[in-house]
Amino acid sequence: MKALQCVAYGEPSGLVLADLPEPVPAPGEVLLRVEAAGLGFVDALHVRGAYQVKRPLPFIPGTEVVGRVVSVGAGVDPALIGGRLMALSPAGALAERIALPAAICTPVPAGMSPEVAAGFIVSYCTALYGFQDCGALRPGECVLVLGAGGSVGVAAIDVAKAMGAHVVAAASSERKRDAAKAQGADQVLDYSVPDWRRALAALLAGRALDLVYDPVGGGFSETAFRCLAPRGRHLVVGFAAGEIPKLPLNLALLKRASLVGVDWGGYIRAHPAEQPRLLGRLCAMFEAGELHPVATPGVGLAEAASVLQALLDRRSVGKPVIRLSS
Repeated sequence: MKALQCVAYGEPSGLVLADLPEPVPAPGEVLLRVEAAGLGFVDALHVRGAYQVKRPLPFIPGTEVVGRVVSVGAGVDPALIGGRLMALSPAGALAERIALPAAICTPVPAGMSPEVAAGFIVSYCTALYGFQDCGALRPGECVLVLGAGGSVGVAAIDVAKAMGAHVVAAASSERKRDAAKAQGADQVLDYSVPDWRRALAALLAGRALDLVYDPVGGGFSETAFRCLAPRGRHLVVGFAAGEIPKLPLNLALLKRASLVGVDWGGYIRAHPAEQPRLLGRLCAMFEAGELHPVATPGVGLAEAASVLQALLDRRSVGKPVIRLSS
């Protein structure tokens, strides 16, 4: 089978398209013919060896995968064969076949395309966990989403709107702001300009800013925190800007505001049973027409390195998807 391998930490251009043996499902596993794989900023960091935890070499990048079951191991219901499942893959998603424990796989909801399913789990579970469990978002509250044109930001807009929030989407290019509008943002903001705090105040026109959803970090975080209303919540999701900010804690004191970490991956590692709860709610919301994830046209496996580089360069819009089979 074809698979994309990282054989040395570095730029995505160093990835190797390899011929590897097809995996055989062990007891309790299913073998998927991979239809599509979703990629994110963290996948690109893994290739560079720049993530907090390094994956041992060689490895296949990618964690989000959707595919058809072609065979099952002992102890797995053969009725699953032919069905479509999605999962977070510890084995790497950029391969034509992948064997995964059946217990970590979830049936793809009716009407969800492979391109959507491949990019649904991480961004949408992070958003729901952030707004519901960490931020206690209430209907009618106002949310500022930073990095709103990327996959994490676009999912946050969709989930926040489904939960009844007023959403202001901040993005650095017109293309990304257009993507945020298409996802349902009520207002958009160019936060690449020096005095974007003043522009945000004009947009809000006296409305309180209750939550900040921040996957960006860098110098944007302190400005966003200063914009929070008293008793607001700043949700720390990641640091796509490449810099971990250092906030003056007197801001939290004076605003009586909260800084809340949203580490969905760490949460489900500590509480594995929580992933089906979150994903189950999201699938129900999708089937009820409350969520509207946008499918990004998939590209082939040979283009995955370019996709990962675009993520590192912050040129990517929406959720990048690699299409492996139909």
